[in-house]
Amino acid sequence: MSEEKKGASSCTLRVRNGPEERRNVPESSGISNQPKQQGQQQSDSPHGMPQEPEQPPDHLDSPRKDQPVYKELTNVTQKQWKRWALSRSELQAAYSSEVGVGDVAVAGPSRLSPGSEFGQPHSPPPSAEVLSLLSTITPVPDNVVVTRSAPRNSWKFGTLCHGRRVFAVAISGLTRHVYTCGTGYIKVWDESALYARDKAPQAQLDFQDPHDCVFTCKLFPDEQTLITGGLSETLTLWDLAPTPRVRIQLPTAGSMCPALALSPDAHLCFACFKGFVEIWDPHNQILVRKHNIPRYGSRRIDIAGNTFWTGGEDTNLYSWDLRTYQMLQQHHMQYEILSITHDPSEEWMLVGLRTGSIFILHTYRDEKFMTGSEKYLQHHNIKFASSGSFFVTTMDASIRCLEASSLQKLFQVEEPFEILCCEMFPNNQYLITGSRNSATVYQLLY
Repeated sequence: MSEEKKGASSCTLRVRNGPEERRNVPESSGISNQPKQQGQQQSDSPHGMPQEPEQPPDHLDSPRKDQPVYKELTNVTQKQWKRWALSRSELQAAYSSEVGVGDVAVAGPSRLSPGSEFGQPHSPPPSAEVLSLLSTITPVPDNVVVTRSAPRNSWKFGTLCHGRRVFAVAISGLTRHVYTCGTGYIKVWDESALYARDKAPQAQLDFQDPHDCVFTCKLFPDEQTLITGGLSETLTLWDLAPTPRVRIQLPTAGSMCPALALSPDAHLCFACFKGFVEIWDPHNQILVRKHNIPRYGSRRIDIAGNTFWTGGEDTNLYSWDLRTYQMLQQHHMQYEILSITHDPSEEWMLVGLRTGSIFILHTYRDEKFMTGSEKYLQHHNIKFASSGSFFVTTMDASIRCLEASSLQKLFQVEEPFEILCCEMFPNNQYLITGSRNSATVYQLLY
């Protein structure tokens, strides 16, 4: 990919402080803008129905506009829809019980068919083909509550007193446990501690060497295993249930691991060291590969699809093929890279820079954007919500929540100390930040 082509598709965006501000960029350039495009397609189509793609002649799964079934679907009322949620036999029985032979003879042509309203023209009963199609669709229950997709504010309501600097946090959504990591030990907190300010931890996991320090940790998908790395010549695998304990320590060629990344199935673990990345099979405790990277380009790492991304002090963002380990892309950021993360769809990479700017890059299209720079930072973390609708970025002692599609600022919180790490609950209800000697719990208000 030539540099001229990259420059043509790049632009600088500004974080919006309110809904009245707009970005001067095309609609297609935002993150996760697909739902908006779909809504435009629906509004442009007749009867408010989404446009159906062209299908081969032998494709009969969905009705086309020129078919009678499509025309019947466009005249469906809410009452009819609820009826058609029944089985086909129940549908026919319900219709027969509503309009009996005697009723039709008495009422004559003015009799209203089920689902029609007074004064509206008579509509014939749905055909067997329409009944068969609609019986497979589950209607939306009446008691469904629609909530906002992004929070409007936050509430600070808990403190986990770790006692030392909290460099990394892991959260278990199943057991609702929080693991705060730092120098000398890891503390385990249960759910009750989230709502208190002086609650004791449920357990404390002490390191063999009290000078060892954890800078990074990753929880496995089953939430039964935790892997940690940091100021130590080993990676440590922890069994979390039934009692937290060390399973094994994996010897490494480096003395400091600033970042870890797990593949989605947790079959591979990537550990960053200065000038190389070690790729481990954690289940079999096997070192798969030692992959060389530019010496100052391996401070941060993330995995998206079949690619892993690295970056660091050399101000370059690299992407590598997981199958061939060949470099795929290289982007010069001009400033040091402090964080790398991706959205849940794995389409967009977000890179936090030393200046506070965020570089936004599409993983396979030639699209990239940069938010405006603000100030020189020591710490910059980015965490995406599992819903993909918003993300949180911490810059020194400031917390900002941004809407993903528009980069509109939803809220901002100032902390008294520098924020070293942050993590969000899988249900997007709570945010936890680690700082000088504790972790702070925020509830996100929707």
